[in-house]
Amino acid sequence: MHPIIYRHADVDGFKVFYRHAGREDAPKLLLLHGFPSSSHMFRELIPRLADRFHIVAPDLPGFGQSDMPARESFAYTFANLAAVIGRFTEVIGFEHFAVYVFDYGAPTGFRLALEHPERITAIVSQNGNAYEEGLSDGWNPIRAYWRDASPANREALRALLAYQTTVWQYTHGVPDTASVSPDGYSLDDFYLRRPGADEVQLDLFRDYRHNVELYPAFQEYFRTHRPPLLAVWGKNDPFFLPAGAEAFRRDLPDAQVQFLDTGHFALETHADEIAAAIREFLGR
Repeated sequence: MHPIIYRHADVDGFKVFYRHAGREDAPKLLLLHGFPSSSHMFRELIPRLADRFHIVAPDLPGFGQSDMPARESFAYTFANLAAVIGRFTEVIGFEHFAVYVFDYGAPTGFRLALEHPERITAIVSQNGNAYEEGLSDGWNPIRAYWRDASPANREALRALLAYQTTVWQYTHGVPDTASVSPDGYSLDDFYLRRPGADEVQLDLFRDYRHNVELYPAFQEYFRTHRPPLLAVWGKNDPFFLPAGAEAFRRDLPDAQVQFLDTGHFALETHADEIAAAIREFLGR
């Protein structure tokens, strides 16, 4: 058994909370969560991998137990999230590592790869998108905000922060919703209810357009550096379509693509299958 240890790292004055497990001399694996979650989403995956890998799962800036500074002192952009997490990997001594990217973790992790491609040994993308065809119509309200950052369009997005929406994100596309623990979406809603958290998330909705603008750069990174890549995808995801997983093969013909009969938060229902796929993939 490899216990999970809970720590904070001082990243140039920014407190980053993270979960740590496994032997420090084992191959390194960085787990990056998405919206509106935290490293808590990896609570079932980490124990299934800690015997083989040195695992670190941080909470992104503004999420979970990491610092959420005021918007006046920290601009909530994906470039800044990636900058903090990039420095975090240096602070904890992650020089070379595989990265698991999910949702918001994808543009964060892919930015790390653009900045330091020599550090990335492999990529596991679980519903972590890098292609336009992977974006569903569910993005249309956010696309409207990209086109026109009016107060009305910003206000319309508050529905995406409601408790019922978070529950829906966890349960949509899951054949048996009774298999989804309420712990994940209840904790996410707790963090979303913190004073100021709503404005942070609305800022990130607005900034997400820059991730889409970077898709060609991410794809060029794939073609140039050819990282081993496993796309393991909840095929019923209402936001990131299966076409986004298949598209990796366009730039990485050897990419492995595996679909699961579940939704966006695939780890809630398929932790065993995802862990097995990662062990086989990274084991080679």
